[in-house]
Order: sequence, then structure tokens, then C-alpha cells
Amino acid sequence: MAADPMMSLDRSTLRERALDALRFAVTSGQYQPGDHLGEVELAGRLGVSRGTIREALRHLQQEGLVTPGARGMLRVRSHTATEVRELFQVRAALEGLAARLIIASPDRDNAVRALRHAVSELNDTPGDFIAHVDADMAFHQLLCDLSGNSMLTTTWQGLAGRIRVTIMARGEQQSALMSGDYHSPIVDAIEVGDPAAAEDIVHQHMSRAAERLAA
Repeated sequence: MAADPMMSLDRSTLRERALDALRFAVTSGQYQPGDHLGEVELAGRLGVSRGTIREALRHLQQEGLVTPGARGMLRVRSHTATEVRELFQVRAALEGLAARLIIASPDRDNAVRALRHAVSELNDTPGDFIAHVDADMAFHQLLCDLSGNSMLTTTWQGLAGRIRVTIMARGEQQSALMSGDYHSPIVDAIEVGDPAAAEDIVHQHMSRAAERLAA
């Protein structure tokens, strides 16, 4: 049985572990957009000081996962429809560029094999929404990693938490858009070496996902 990431922590690397536990709780849907994150409650659950929790929440605020609410209380960020569309526009730009870079790479064949495997993982998670989201995020992370552009990957990773929060809050309605069959055309275009088609498919993929999530 997997350990509860919100269980009481020991005293080693408290700040890092508290941050990891809170980030997981937010991005896995344990806390929903709009939920209040109280320092006292969280400190009690994790067995750490309020100061440690305050520092972790400050990091999550910098990552765009939490935001001040009434009277300055921090809450899980709730993205507006406009913000969701903007987020996925940026994803489309990054991942479209990633596809172009993979096509131009001498290691394209190996990249295609890795992406095909990631597509198969998407088809191996029926009925498990969280596992499906994990596999979807892994595919898109891999697409960026295989680009060979570290700045592109770092930028995508900076958005990953907000992407996941948005999907976890509203995304069961878009499970079809996280299927392996829906991702295969991206890999097909990379395999045949058509950068314009690959970029266009990525942009369509992101546009459809954004419209469903923003609805």
C-alpha cells in the first residue's frame, strides 16, 4: 500500500518534504480549487511548525498553485476560462516547438520509439482517472525532454502543476482527449518528419483540451 504523502513527517529535510507533500495534495486533487489551506490544520497533519508550512505555501504561491483569498487566506488557485486558454496556448507553443526539434534531431527514430511506448501507457489505464492523468502528463513531459532543449523542458515543468490542477478539477469530461489514439497522430507526424503537420496537430490537441476545460 502506498504511503499517505500527508502523513506526519520526521525531522529530516522538513521544508522540502512539507513542500512536496503539499504540492502533491494540491495537484492530486486532495484539495480542490478554492479550498482554504489553513496553516494550523496543515501543521498538525504534517507534524511541523506553522513557519515551515508558511514557507511551503509561499513556494506554492510562487508556482501559481495557491493564491490569496479573503483576508489574505491562501486558497488553491482556481483558473478562469481565459487563464485556461492562455495556459494551453503556451503549452501548444512549447510542445509544437518540441515536435519540430525532435524531427530535426538525428535521434528521431529512438524518440519515436519512446513516444510510442508512452502512447501505449495511455491505453493501459482504463477506469483509473489519476493514473490516466499521470500517463498523459508523462507523454507530454517526454515530448519536451526529447526535444533536447533544456530551457523548453524547464519552462514546461514550471507550468506542469497548474496544468495538472486544471485537469484534476475539471478533466474527467476530457478523458477521450487523453487516450493513446488521440496522441498517436502527434507521433505519426514526427515519424514521417513533417514539422508543420506535427505542430498543427499539437495546436489542435491543445485547443480542444482548453475549450473542454474552460467550458
